[in-house]
Amino acid sequence: MRRITDVRGETSSDELWLLEHPRVFTLGQAGRTEHVLNPGDIPVVNSDRGGQVTYHGPGQLVVYVLMDLRRRRLGVRQLVDGLEQCVIDMLSEQGIVGARRKGAPGVYVSAKKICALGLRIRNGCSYHGLALNVSMDLEPFDRIDPCGYRGLEVTCLRDLAIPWDLDEAGRRFTTAFARQFAYRVAGDARTTGPLRQIESL
Repeated sequence: MRRITDVRGETSSDELWLLEHPRVFTLGQAGRTEHVLNPGDIPVVNSDRGGQVTYHGPGQLVVYVLMDLRRRRLGVRQLVDGLEQCVIDMLSEQGIVGARRKGAPGVYVSAKKICALGLRIRNGCSYHGLALNVSMDLEPFDRIDPCGYRGLEVTCLRDLAIPWDLDEAGRRFTTAFARQFAYRVAGDARTTGPLRQIESL
């Protein structure tokens, strides 16, 4: 992501990278080690994204958003609001109310966090993105203060009776993203190793 962001030009395509990580805790730039309570056998990795500590693991959709914000005349707040709205719209289609929380980026359902956001902006371009809990073991979240909040509960689509797998969640997110930010997806998703990459938005 950093390499692509550093070499982007005016005609470079914006991209979404949709993937699934192995079990890992990541500490954002504002991350404090005291929020990592008991990592056990799960590695803790420093990240240059914004935000505090979170968990990634199998059954979670991670979306990296590589956008030229200057070209699209978007501010950071507009990007964050738009990404949250994508998830809120996905939930709404299934009759679930998703909400924002002031000062705590992400999407919540009945006060439980279902989607975390952490971005980095460099040279007017974004990278990193969001993590949507689809169908996963939530126990590792008990080993941290999620996003720096002691006792914050988390949930996933499976526990809301939304039976999507990662591919379906990724497809629906891409559709919501294209609609929210007025993109046309120029091709089908293609598989490159461990990630699905949507190119030429």
